[in-house]
Amino acid sequence: MQGSVAPPKPKPPMTLGRRIKQAVNWPSKAMTVKLEHMMGKGSLVGDTAVLDKTEFPWVAELEKNWATIRRELEEVLPVSGQLPTMQYISKTQRKIIKTDGWKTYFFRAYGLRADENCNRCPETARLVDAIPNCEVAFFSILAPGSHISAHRGVYKGLVRSHLALVVPEPSENVRMAVGDEMIYWREGECVVFDDTYRHEVWNDTDGVRVVLLIDVHRPLPPGLRRLNETILKIARYMPFVTEPVKQHRAWEKEFYGSKD
Repeated sequence: MQGSVAPPKPKPPMTLGRRIKQAVNWPSKAMTVKLEHMMGKGSLVGDTAVLDKTEFPWVAELEKNWATIRRELEEVLPVSGQLPTMQYISKTQRKIIKTDGWKTYFFRAYGLRADENCNRCPETARLVDAIPNCEVAFFSILAPGSHISAHRGVYKGLVRSHLALVVPEPSENVRMAVGDEMIYWREGECVVFDDTYRHEVWNDTDGVRVVLLIDVHRPLPPGLRRLNETILKIARYMPFVTEPVKQHRAWEKEFYGSKD
């Protein structure tokens, strides 16, 4: 006599996130090329490697308050050894830096708001929260002698800004190539650029370089803007976003939990 077979367990209901992930994949390489062409052609701020920062009104507010941001940064730097490396947050970054010299202090990333970090730097958090369509914001801390090899961003629907907070001397040895442009940061000043152009960073000094890195939506006409917003919402469910968010949450719990 054969034993009875237990009925299959009912599957749990699918969450919205799982439905989206099953229904939609991140654009293929061919589609990404097409999207880049569309967004570059339709861009309201041009399609050059380095963009005119005056096209972004929030930049002036950051520059006006840079000393306040730097003072809050100075409260963070003493614990920089405990901050997560970029490779810890995002495994894909292991391809572009071979050391632990790139540290991060996140305020926000694709729907994540790092509340504990924000509480520690309230004025910086307030300024970041006021930036329209800000997807990513963090202190990017580059140790002496560090090199980030040439790479490019994955999506032209975002543009990137660096507010220089700490630029060690000799400043000409701290630089970033973006396309055919060479950028030398100046403390208190922003540079806005398109990170889908190949870019590379060097800190050939004995000091730490720190910028406040900001990613915002590219200014686009209404139709492309809505498409861009949809793609960026979908991105929040993709592994290349969900895994870094998960990693940051784990670091945050360990770091701030140990402070109780």
